[in-house]
Amino acid sequence: MVAGDGRVLMPGLIDAHWHAFMAATPQPVLMAAEPSYLHHRAAHEAEAILMRGFTTIRDLGGPVFGLKQAIDEGLVPGPRIYPSGAMISQTSGHGDFRFLFELPRQPGGPLSYSEREGIAAIADSPDEVRLRAREQLRNGASQIKLMAGGGVSSPHNPIESVQFTEAELRAAVEAAADWGTYVTVHAYTPTAVRRAIDAGVKVIDHAQLIDEATVQLMAEKGIWWSLQPLTYDAEVFARMSPVSQQKALQVFAGTENAYKLAAKHNVKTVFGADILFDPGAASRQGSYLAMLTKWMTPAQALKSATGDTGEMLALSGFINPYPGKLGVVEEGALADLLLVDGNPLEDLNLVSDPDKNFLIIMKDGKIFKNSVSR
Repeated sequence: MVAGDGRVLMPGLIDAHWHAFMAATPQPVLMAAEPSYLHHRAAHEAEAILMRGFTTIRDLGGPVFGLKQAIDEGLVPGPRIYPSGAMISQTSGHGDFRFLFELPRQPGGPLSYSEREGIAAIADSPDEVRLRAREQLRNGASQIKLMAGGGVSSPHNPIESVQFTEAELRAAVEAAADWGTYVTVHAYTPTAVRRAIDAGVKVIDHAQLIDEATVQLMAEKGIWWSLQPLTYDAEVFARMSPVSQQKALQVFAGTENAYKLAAKHNVKTVFGADILFDPGAASRQGSYLAMLTKWMTPAQALKSATGDTGEMLALSGFINPYPGKLGVVEEGALADLLLVDGNPLEDLNLVSDPDKNFLIIMKDGKIFKNSVSR
């Protein structure tokens, strides 16, 4: 029994868009280092995620099945992981990080490095998409992630590009539905988002370049919006390639409008940080959540990173790796709890300094941190 002494008890935080294998490792290291070393780095970062108060993450791309198993078995500390497995991408899509010497692909030829390591899966027809989706489900994916449009960190596709045909997207949706779960897509533009919705996708990630008519459609169809507070950060921006910088500026310009439209049309919105290849930014995961007060109240921001995300994660249906209520403090819910020195409903910046302000971090009833003065 721990005396709270009037401090605030809240649910563990949930990040709806994280990459446990890639968030805190620079891209050149990921592309060249020994895989066993990279997995050790990911395990080290998993403990850091938990110590930032994020007791659950939805992992949207990367080889984390083994890490999830090790965490679940208590071999290493870390958050609950809802894994997607490899990001499914078309050739030249946002998940195509192949080296030039790995192209052109030969039918029946060897897989690329990123495919062999389980980072990405390249597919260029409904049948190939269905195969790749089923592979991820076989490996333990709780949801399927597809790249439906261009991205910032990938060098070979413009941000405006639309990726995968409706038939290809629908093949993944059908494969996921047969396993009781859903597809989430990476997309920024109205065209990419609408095509995904038409194919039956239930969650859209990003969509900073969306228009109001498409937001209305999301609201009408009950689509979940995993939205990130992507804005200019001089330190992070300086580490991007010139190509990524140009695309990032386009996304940054749309972030405020996206949050305003989400609020105006009451779209179901959840928080995700979506940090890639940047250990400095990864260490400030809570600061990205605190940024939401630019567009919503602290209570709304916290709900988007706790109870609302817990509800969205339940879309994984009968393959939900952690059945039970997440993101709430109530009898019968999964016991992921934080004791906060201060009131985040009044000052959300408290989550930016978890070392100081999170006195107790509990996951599944086990205390991983206890710095309450005795």
